[in-house]
This record gives sequence, structure tokens and C-alpha cells, in this order.
Amino acid sequence: MAFRSLVPFGGTRGVGRQLTGDDPYTSLRREMDELFEDFLGNGLARLPSTDRLAPPLDVSEDDKAITVTAELPGVEEKDIDVSLSDDVLTIRAEKSAESERKDERVHMSERSYGSYSRSIRLPFGVDEAKVEAGFKNGVLTVTLPKPPEVQRSARKIEVRSRT
Repeated sequence: MAFRSLVPFGGTRGVGRQLTGDDPYTSLRREMDELFEDFLGNGLARLPSTDRLAPPLDVSEDDKAITVTAELPGVEEKDIDVSLSDDVLTIRAEKSAESERKDERVHMSERSYGSYSRSIRLPFGVDEAKVEAGFKNGVLTVTLPKPPEVQRSARKIEVRSRT
């Protein structure tokens, strides 16, 4: 018996071959493909995720400040709480569910509701009185100025070729 006959799909891993009912591994292969497709492909939206309970953030830095930008779609400004304690910035928000759905059948619901929270440890102490936060079009921007001792001027270092 040839070893190649024992390997599913003739050792080609299905490349260029159709999955047919003749092969005993067809059903298993389809189920595995669907599992990975659901997990890695479009199926991510259907899986429960902790990302839905934490707003996505961008954190950037320049010479003078760290800027944290958080997406909070559907959240109202009054439902956002930004706090700074022991060099940890915490952003909390609450998105309320629409409560009035009379005589309506919901076929699918991917929107998330509830409390959101993210915390970021800062690499330095921040003067809380100088922190600024703004909210526009569902995007929260928090600017955390660096203290003077952290705002060091960068020194250009010359790169020389070695011979």
C-alpha cells in the first residue's frame, strides 16, 4: 500500500481538489474549515468578545504629551467618566439599550450595551489639573501633558560607518 493513499487528499492538503462525498475525511474537513472560518473570518462578530466591553483605544505620544483616543459610539457625554489615580488613567462609559421595542421581532442583535471600562498605566506622574478631555462624534480624546522633567529635548546622534 502506498503511503500517499493514507494521507487525506493525497498529501496535497486539498489544493486544487474538490471535497467530495467519496472521501471519509470530507465531513471532518468541512467542519474544521467552518470552525476556523467562523473563528478567524467573518464569524468573529458572532463570537462573544471582551472587546465589546472595552472601548478600542489609540495611544500616541509626542515631546509634550500623551494622547489617548477612545471610540465610544452611541455613548452620550454625560455617561462618560474619566479619572486619574496613582498614574493610572481610567475611562468608563455606559451605553444604554433602547428600551422601547413594541411588537418588534429581533432577528439579530450585534450591538452591545452596558458599562465599558479601560485603564492605562502611565509611565510618569501627571499633573491632574492640566489633563484635558474632549468628546466629539463618539470619540473621546484625553491629553495628558508630560511634566517638565520628562520633557527632555532629543539629541541627534550621528551615525558613522565603521571601517
